[in-house]
Amino acid sequence: MLQVAFIRENKNDVIQRLSKRNIDATQMVNDAISLDEERRHLQTKLDSTKSESNTLSKEIGNLFKSGEVQKANALKSETSALKETVKTLEQELNEKADALKELLYKIPNVPHASVPEGNSDEDNEEIFRAGYIPQLAEDALPHWELAKKYDIIDFELGNKITGAGFPVYKGKGAKLQRALITYFLDKNTEAGYTEYQLPHLVNEASGIGTGQLPDKEGQMYHVTADNLYLIPTAEVPGTNLFRDTLLNESDLPISVTGYTPCFRREAGSYGAHVRGLNRLHQFDKVEIIRVEHPNNSYNAFEGMIAHVKDILNELKLPYRILKLCGGDVTFASALTYDFEVFSTAQDRWLEISSVSNFETFQANRLKLRFKNSEGKNELCHTLNGSSLALPRVLAGILENYQTKNGIRIPEVLIPYTGFDVIS
Repeated sequence: MLQVAFIRENKNDVIQRLSKRNIDATQMVNDAISLDEERRHLQTKLDSTKSESNTLSKEIGNLFKSGEVQKANALKSETSALKETVKTLEQELNEKADALKELLYKIPNVPHASVPEGNSDEDNEEIFRAGYIPQLAEDALPHWELAKKYDIIDFELGNKITGAGFPVYKGKGAKLQRALITYFLDKNTEAGYTEYQLPHLVNEASGIGTGQLPDKEGQMYHVTADNLYLIPTAEVPGTNLFRDTLLNESDLPISVTGYTPCFRREAGSYGAHVRGLNRLHQFDKVEIIRVEHPNNSYNAFEGMIAHVKDILNELKLPYRILKLCGGDVTFASALTYDFEVFSTAQDRWLEISSVSNFETFQANRLKLRFKNSEGKNELCHTLNGSSLALPRVLAGILENYQTKNGIRIPEVLIPYTGFDVIS
């Protein structure tokens, strides 16, 4: 959530930067400033009325003490009227504050200056590419056919148990999945991230804190009886570890990693491009999260990019990095880089990670602050990234490592799987 003071002091810049998202935020920005002015006017009036009421109350007390009962009773009617005015002003102030908060929830984060113009993923800017794209045999199979051939993932069984998008991993498929999770966590903890086991359901306040609510409620599974939400990513519980927290400057940076299943309704996702592991309603992901001093957040961002690159280089998968354009960057993010792995059998790129800097946007919602060197409270910066999302990494391994004699296991994973081929 943008700070209203920031909007007020940078009105034209906020409107211009939000135009990169292909939205005209003029009306929302003007309304936010107007509501804030009305709120501040009401607050001033309320404070003045309370002060006047307190002064009269003291005067009445003094009059009673001095025996001037008639004068004291005459003033009591004035204080009663002032108390009613205070109640009315408090109600009006709360209504204005709520209206302002609801409006601020609807205004997305302002994109970083480096975010390119664009309307969709077709306008994203490729900034890096690495890895060797293997030449597969003409009879090479996509991962969903390989999964069936080697009996390692059963999509039909998952459909019977739950529905489309809930695969069942079997045998070496399940062990490869577990190996990837452990490998990712080991890489992250070796890099200084503290591992957490996190809840898989969160309350509404947690969804609001990281920006999933009220923006993405249609994409989340909602347990209505308890008003809880199945997590779309470990980012939500992991970042909310620090909601309503005042840190010391010496506490920063904070680095968190965690493995969780993730649940996304992905309403309206159909067709061949979402076949197999390409788009799921339940999938596994290892996340990295950072809470940073504002002066260091973009250094941390570059460090997270380098960390994910290192993992993909060890897996020896062909990948590229995209800087998301204004029309594709997420609601809460100021800057996002996407990692995509090349699926050779499908002849297409598949997104496997997003690394984002939210600057103060989430921290303002979370009330996540630190006490700076001057003793003042300041909002932290939050960042997160996939390290990594498993389904498309697994798809990339199955397709790019397939041979006539089976699917080879990346060398770095063999100590985790205990086998070097799926055949």
